[in-house]
Amino acid sequence: MSKTILIATQKPFSADAKAQATAILEEAGYQVRVLESYEDEADLLAAVTEADALIVRSDEIHTGVLDAAKSLKLVVRAGAGYDSIDTDAAKERGVAVMNTPGQNANAVAELVFGMLVFSARGQFDGKPGTELMGKRLGIHALGNVGKNVLRVAKGFGMEVSAHDPFLSDDQIRAAGATPVGSVEELYAGSDVLSLHIPATDETKGSIGKALLTSMPEGAVLVNTARAEVIDEAGLVEALKERTDLRYLTDIAPSDETDAALQELGKRYYRTPKKMGAQTEEANTNAATAGARQIIAFFEKGERPNVVND
Repeated sequence: MSKTILIATQKPFSADAKAQATAILEEAGYQVRVLESYEDEADLLAAVTEADALIVRSDEIHTGVLDAAKSLKLVVRAGAGYDSIDTDAAKERGVAVMNTPGQNANAVAELVFGMLVFSARGQFDGKPGTELMGKRLGIHALGNVGKNVLRVAKGFGMEVSAHDPFLSDDQIRAAGATPVGSVEELYAGSDVLSLHIPATDETKGSIGKALLTSMPEGAVLVNTARAEVIDEAGLVEALKERTDLRYLTDIAPSDETDAALQELGKRYYRTPKKMGAQTEEANTNAATAGARQIIAFFEKGERPNVVND
C-alpha cells in the first residue's frame, strides 16, 4: 500500500519547489497531499489523519497534531531550526523528526549582507554612509549559515572572527576565521556581530544588555537566528543607552519590544516577515532534500538528520 506524504505549510513553498518535491515523491510511488496557507489548526488536524510523513516549514507540530496523525512515522522540517516541533513527544510516539541543515544557508547569509548594506548606507537616504570593508565581523556560531556569512564577508574585505563552542580553534581557522575564546570577547571586538545560535535552554535570553553595550562604537547586531535568544528588555535598554548601536533582524520581537525599538528610527530595522529562507533556490533545496530524506527513510531504513534519536 502506497504511503501518503503531506506537505503542510502555513508559509507555502514556491510553486517550483512544491512541484519538484511532489515529483520526487510521486516517482517513488507515494501519494502527495498539500495543505498550504491554512489559517485554522483544525485544517491541519484533519489533514494529518492519514499521513505517513509530513514535510513542514515553521509549522507547529505539537502533541495535538501528533495524536491526530495515527499513521505518522516521520516529520521533516524543511530547514535547520526545529524548535516548532515537539521532538520529545514525537519520540514517545515512535515518530522520527528530521531537519534539512544547510539548504537555506546561502539565502540567509545573503540576507545578512542585504540588511547590512541597507543600514550602513542610511537605508538609502542619499546621505553619506559607511562601508563594510575593513570592519571587524564577529560570527556567533560557525555552522552552515555562519560559514556562508564568512564566505561572503571575505568578498567585502572584512576581518572575520568567530566563536563556536562545538568547534576547535583549528577548525575555525580552517574555515577562514580567527577563533575567539569567549562570547564576551567576540562581542567586545566586533564592529558587526552576526548571530546564528539555536534556541536552546542554554541560549534563550542570552544576548542582552551586557554583551551589546560592550560592543565598539557604531556597532551593529544582526539576528537571523531566533527571537528567543534575545533578552528583549536588555536589547531595548542597550539601544536606548547607547545611541550609536544598531539592531537588524528578520525576526519580529514581541509587539511591545517592536514598538519600543521603532522609536529609535533607523537604528532598528526588521523585515516585514521572516525572510532568511525566502528564495526560490532555498525553497527548492529544502523541499527536495526533505522529499529525498523521506524516500531514504522508508525505502532504505536510513535516518539522515534525525534530531530526536
